[in-house]
Amino acid sequence: MFGGESLTTIDAKGRTSIPARFREVLVTEFGDERFVVTKASPVDFDDGSYGRGLSVYPLGEWQELEKKIQANEGELPLAQLNSLKRLVLGPAQECTADKLGRVLIPPALRIHANLGRDLYFVGMGRRFDIWASETYARVNAQDERNFPQDSAALAALGI
Repeated sequence: MFGGESLTTIDAKGRTSIPARFREVLVTEFGDERFVVTKASPVDFDDGSYGRGLSVYPLGEWQELEKKIQANEGELPLAQLNSLKRLVLGPAQECTADKLGRVLIPPALRIHANLGRDLYFVGMGRRFDIWASETYARVNAQDERNFPQDSAALAALGI
């Protein structure tokens, strides 16, 4: 499972280094160094703006997710399903890190996520996300506002 946060940078060509522990998880837990980069679910900042980042899925996880979306396992109305396909499936790019662990983030995805020099890689269990550092600060603040207050639910999760 992907866990933890790593602050890193992206160069002018759009290359960034995937944290070593994330690369290790790709190979040891998912058995493949290939992965798919796509748009992450936007975070509503409650002020009319949204935080946009990227989600990175191991190839096998992506293939399962893609099948679920295509089969509409979430039973979404057609308009929402088509939006999901356009926002998640459409921009998805299969990638592999080079021998130094670097990956080229496709230009359209860099623009979408407003990636500047400093990035956060954030482990999310079976995937990891990539955020511009400024956006991630706002995402964290929103997460604190959204954090569950139900102590029984948190206890059931072991938190």
